[in-house]
Amino acid sequence: MNERPQYLTAEERRAATVQAVVDLAAEKNPAEITTTAIAERMGLTQGALFRHFPTKDAILEAAISWVGERLLASVDKAAAGAASPSAALEAMFMIHIDFVARHPGVPRMLFGELQRSDETLAKRIVQTSIRQYEERLHRLMEAGKAQGELDAELNVDAAAVLFIGTIQGLVMQSLLAGKVSRIRRDAPAAYAIYRRGIGAA
Repeated sequence: MNERPQYLTAEERRAATVQAVVDLAAEKNPAEITTTAIAERMGLTQGALFRHFPTKDAILEAAISWVGERLLASVDKAAAGAASPSAALEAMFMIHIDFVARHPGVPRMLFGELQRSDETLAKRIVQTSIRQYEERLHRLMEAGKAQGELDAELNVDAAAVLFIGTIQGLVMQSLLAGKVSRIRRDAPAAYAIYRRGIGAA
């Protein structure tokens, strides 16, 4: 059990709850994470936990929102510091890989939600985050085409799907291997192949 200070504000307690869920998702199937496990990880009672979240689903929704917000903020920052659209795409790819390596529970949570047959708020949050991510890719790719860095005939819709799919493939391989650190090792070579595919002729 991780003891946490009892003087946290409500906002800090909610953030700590989200972090506990992300950490637990790295250790077990997210669907099997109970409110008891979350409370124990935080050094709280379930009653104290439910003072900040009305239900387990509300906790999951907050965790999924945290993931989307943090990931999009990270890729935005990486892209903003790049010298060109092509460099921005590579920076986004690598920071996304780094995000997953630092938070190995995240892909388990996202894949779990997307596999659900029912429509949940958490699932809609994931879908919205993916659309927002793709919009960023579209803008960069169109700029890259305009500047002659990328193939003038590039289908940006397909290229954006492949960009995200390449990352998802690396994630799946790392999960299958049981070594999240592998994703950092394999990412540069995978991106180099992707980059050649979308580059100007």
